[in-house]
Amino acid sequence: MYVLVCYVPETHLQCVKEALFSAGAGILGGYEQCSWQTLGTGQFMPCKGSSPFIGEVGALEQVEEWRLELVVDEEHVASAVQAMLEAHPYEVPAYHLIPVMTIDGLSM
Repeated sequence: MYVLVCYVPETHLQCVKEALFSAGAGILGGYEQCSWQTLGTGQFMPCKGSSPFIGEVGALEQVEEWRLELVVDEEHVASAVQAMLEAHPYEVPAYHLIPVMTIDGLSM
């Protein structure tokens, strides 16, 4: 199992979540559409040759973004990342996958 973390502007939070849920992310036991989100501030400066969704080339930008976290199993991880990339408005979305070990995966 993994936790997929991505950073999304308010305007696209729901559509990114829906894309991830449709791709099989957010299922935990007998529950689905599970996620966690918190608001924070992202910072970036678009470089020459980029096509920023927000901001301008060469100008430092600070934007309120949602940190979105969802669990995703091995079977759905590739399709979930692809769905997030397709639904996300940024040219290069920041995201990462964290492998998760639960008590079910331990030998006792």
